[in-house]
Amino acid sequence: MELKSTRHTKYLCNYHFVWIPKHRRNTLVNEIAEYTKEVLKSIAEELGCEIIALEVMPDHIHLFVNCPPRYAPSYLANYFKGKSARLILKKFPQLNKGKLWTRSYFVATAGNVSSEVIKKYIEEQWRKEGEEE
Repeated sequence: MELKSTRHTKYLCNYHFVWIPKHRRNTLVNEIAEYTKEVLKSIAEELGCEIIALEVMPDHIHLFVNCPPRYAPSYLANYFKGKSARLILKKFPQLNKGKLWTRSYFVATAGNVSSEVIKKYIEEQWRKEGEEE
């Protein structure tokens, strides 16, 4: 995966989100699933995020995105869930039994280097500093 840039930042912020419909029903099927994909793609574009992978399963969603660092993962989860719920419930009012999604979600970060590589790099900074003098 390549680094992204803003005016003052180079970044690689990849997040894997998973969330489920209320009561874990098999709600996301057929045209609802297809519309959900369209909605999530449009939300990602609006935020300046790139979708790396997206799967809408009957009872949960996997969204793997690269987003600018100005967005906290909690903000992204709530924005994707909130806006998608409003749009999906507007198009499919038969789903409206209170709320579309549960309040819960899973998030994990992913990148090109491991935590061990970063730790080693930081620990070696003083050794590099001494070599330059």
